[in-house]
Amino acid sequence: MRIFKKIFKITGIVIGVLLIGLFIAAHILLQPSSDEKVLEKLANSHHPPHIYYNTYKKYKYRVITMQQHLDTLLPTLVFVHGSPGSALDYQRYFKDSLLNSKANIIGYDRIGYGPGNAGNVQGSIAFELEILHDVIKGIPPEKIVLVGYSYGGPIVLASPKPFKYKVSLASAVEGKLEPMFWMLHFYKWKLTRPLIPSLLKAAAKEKYSHLSDLPKYDNQWNISIAPIINIQGDKDRIVPYENSMILQQKIDADKFTMVTIKNGGHGLVWVNFDLIKNEILKTLQ
Repeated sequence: MRIFKKIFKITGIVIGVLLIGLFIAAHILLQPSSDEKVLEKLANSHHPPHIYYNTYKKYKYRVITMQQHLDTLLPTLVFVHGSPGSALDYQRYFKDSLLNSKANIIGYDRIGYGPGNAGNVQGSIAFELEILHDVIKGIPPEKIVLVGYSYGGPIVLASPKPFKYKVSLASAVEGKLEPMFWMLHFYKWKLTRPLIPSLLKAAAKEKYSHLSDLPKYDNQWNISIAPIINIQGDKDRIVPYENSMILQQKIDADKFTMVTIKNGGHGLVWVNFDLIKNEILKTLQ
């Protein structure tokens, strides 16, 4: 019995040390990138990136553009990231020379995921729409192609403006389908919540908000006249593929295109770059 108790004690200590190490590593790695790091990662000899900050109400947020001045003759691509995430999730799209030749490119860090506001998410699609509309103010909607990934998807889909196009990437639109992973308990438990990095707390808060917030928009995914390209992998374990099937049922067939990635998962933004890029190019014609 003494041997078993000793083994159990040592195992507990090892697990505890590993967990502490994991939380420390997560706090270090899961921090919003500095402006300098963003500029470095998006460096492009043909289209150098630019950063500026907007303030909406009391919230200051970072906006990234690949053109210092928008070309009014070109459409504008606006990228909306998921949770957790940042505008850098679209790094390859920002740097792509063909996309840059066809469109102005804009992205932004949603409130709760950028420098100075990490963790301060509002858990509200209505609020996210206000921020999105603040980003694009002054640009004619018919010149804008919105691209939304994961939780960025319903933000894009919920906007009623008459955009040129919407591109929905593995969008979470049905609260009942949201998988509630066991790791969310670390956020739910008051003792462990302080240990979680701010960006993960933001993502957990949004995850729980999906359950009550997404149902409010059940009848609004079809509200805009903008045509929609919906892309998702049929093996997505983060946002179940049934979300895409629901969108297909709710959105008018004449403005909805479904692109299914066979055996594809949730990381399509990175894994299926060429496919997504080609679909985006179709919207810029």
